[in-house]
Amino acid sequence: MPIRKELLDILACPACHGKIVHDEEKDRLNCEKCRRSYPIKDEIPVMLVEEAIILSDQT
Repeated sequence: MPIRKELLDILACPACHGKIVHDEEKDRLNCEKCRRSYPIKDEIPVMLVEEAIILSDQT
């Protein structure tokens, strides 16, 4: 399910405050700056650093 643009506009990475983009294919929120990827559970973004994974350069 797509995340509303209004929500994406106000979200920032809790670790580095970078811009967040929605990866619709994997249904995750990714930080463009520090490459953390946050899960979306039951249509709710889980913006906790301890829940994030670090994306590799190949992703």
